[in-house]
Amino acid sequence: MNRYSKSIRRTFAKLLVAVMGTVYLSGCGYVVGSPFGAEVRSVHIPTFTNDTYRRGYELQLTEAVQKKVELTTPFRIMKGPEADTRLIGNIISIDKRSANQNRYDDPRELELAIGIEVTWIDNRTGTVLAQRTTPIGPQLSHAIAHTSFAPETGQSMATATQDAVDQLANEIVGMMEAPW
Repeated sequence: MNRYSKSIRRTFAKLLVAVMGTVYLSGCGYVVGSPFGAEVRSVHIPTFTNDTYRRGYELQLTEAVQKKVELTTPFRIMKGPEADTRLIGNIISIDKRSANQNRYDDPRELELAIGIEVTWIDNRTGTVLAQRTTPIGPQLSHAIAHTSFAPETGQSMATATQDAVDQLANEIVGMMEAPW
């Protein structure tokens, strides 16, 4: 190699490093690698509690969150205290109301809203990694999962519940991502 080609290569390498540094420092919003922290490898998700009088939702929600964690995160689901972290959930409100009625007061469209509290705790240190609370108020427009369904078109409470549970599972797993 001659002296001239070495100089060009060095200049090109310096230019490449400068461009890469500028892109890295610009904060374009993209994450290289997993959006989940590398320090957490496992999570224990006990059955969510339910403070409402409607039963069965806690089992369906727990199962949906466990499946979402298994499918979209690098975390392993483990039992009990041997897991690195623990995800605790509590259903604090379930509201079903009629959004539209016919002239005979039969519901044509209904709305389902589920409010939850979720806390993600590091078992090793006892610190709270993430926490989300759905406010309860006179209006449930702040609920994490809100869906509507029309029985006349073949939709049911079961389809609306599954839709709301899927929304909540996505929200909870999104909460587990590493902060920017």
